[in-house]
Amino acid sequence: MQGEPQTDAMVEIIGADAKGAALVLCEHAAHAIPERYNGLGLTPEAAVSHAAWDPGARDLAVYLADCLDGTLIAATVSRLVYDCNRPPEAASAMPEKSELIEVPGNVGLTDAQRAERTDTVYRPFCAAVSNVVAARQQRRQPTAVITVHSFTPVYYGETRETEIGILHDCDSDLADAILHSPAKAAERVIHRNQPYGPEDGVTHSLQIHGMAHGLPNVMIEVRNDLLQTPEDVADIGQELCAMIRPALIDLGLQPEGGANA
Repeated sequence: MQGEPQTDAMVEIIGADAKGAALVLCEHAAHAIPERYNGLGLTPEAAVSHAAWDPGARDLAVYLADCLDGTLIAATVSRLVYDCNRPPEAASAMPEKSELIEVPGNVGLTDAQRAERTDTVYRPFCAAVSNVVAARQQRRQPTAVITVHSFTPVYYGETRETEIGILHDCDSDLADAILHSPAKAAERVIHRNQPYGPEDGVTHSLQIHGMAHGLPNVMIEVRNDLLQTPEDVADIGQELCAMIRPALIDLGLQPEGGANA
């Protein structure tokens, strides 16, 4: 991946000047909670659980950005402080409960407290994405927004069959191209808009960072038991790259035989 990592308190950027079309976002990359929030009142177990972040998602996002010669932008703070894939007005941006886990530090937040988190966590992330998009547009560099997430195999006691979800909002061009890829492994359980879909409010980043700029976009969800080790990440990453790269080529965003092909 080109370029040294750039990190401030809330955002990590790797490969800002990368030449490929992929702009990879990872909103739930970390479980860190700044000291000023007093751990949100979470137990040590809850603070590192899938409620607090997407295990394996950052590692996979790094792999994909490198494979596609793309740029990675990742949040460095727990989604329980602020979920950067939710708008400020959404209750789920600072949830009082996530699945079965109570978040005491999010109960009864004042307007001022919500505004502070919005200004110090969400807006810097959005600004970082906007700045990279603007720089790419100035260079006339084709761009596709790819957000990377992981999900728990068991949710509210129910086992999930989906292994990889390819999610989209009303713009499905990139998702369609990925789902129709001949490189899709026959044995892999891949579903459209599963385990979540637009009706669950998960396409906020696709809307504001992709669709609002007229950029092709897709959300990748991988079941987190498939991302336990570096070898797991490489295996899934290789599968996804084999599907995403030809999709970018088909949409005219990346030339055949480009970097890292």
